[in-house]
Amino acid sequence: MSSAKLTLETKLTFHNGDTMPQLGFGVYKSERDVCEKSIATALDAGYRHIDSAQYYENEDSSSVVKVVGKAATSHPSIPRSELFLTTKTFNYSKGDTVESLLPGLIESVKKMHPVKEGEQPYVDLFLIHAPSSGPEGRQTLWDAFQELKKQGYAKNIGVSNLQQKDITDYCTKNGIVLQAYSPLVRMQKSDDPTLVKTAKEVGKEPTQVLIRWSLQKGYVLLQIIAAQQSHQRLQF
Repeated sequence: MSSAKLTLETKLTFHNGDTMPQLGFGVYKSERDVCEKSIATALDAGYRHIDSAQYYENEDSSSVVKVVGKAATSHPSIPRSELFLTTKTFNYSKGDTVESLLPGLIESVKKMHPVKEGEQPYVDLFLIHAPSSGPEGRQTLWDAFQELKKQGYAKNIGVSNLQQKDITDYCTKNGIVLQAYSPLVRMQKSDDPTLVKTAKEVGKEPTQVLIRWSLQKGYVLLQIIAAQQSHQRLQF
């Protein structure tokens, strides 16, 4: 495991040379007011990686809970080129084709990156939210993602919510970037004896130990922090 200093500026590199901030800011279950304030504060604090999903219903600014795209791309001093925007889709039903899926995927991109007429919207990463649609569904979605990338709507594509050791080993060996899901275990392990003991030994909070573990494993991980707390720079 790496012992290098890790910061909000630390990035991982894809095969195509694109980079992804290793620490991202997640917006799951964030309602409009909290979501807008949290993203603005996170960007001010130094975050440049914002993670959303169709399932969260907050990509767009056109309804009460859909705000991520507008909030992330309207910061007065951060150009789009410095942001890394991720979204995801569960959008597959039996019988779907690449042609039937593409409009919904493109619409999602447009929500995440609102642009002027004639400009090309894009996300930096589009993920299959979970590989639960079976072999046929996964292949169809992946083919649609490939077309989405070909048309310039997605810089990179991938799959989320994989937690099998053989898959993570394969990805690590082949230079495929991995992103950690629920790195804080939704606070269900905060009183774990081993975790508490380790945190005490190194003089850190249990949450900091969990974050550091994922980072030293080389995983991308997401923080979901209340707006009033997200201004504090985390120590890893």
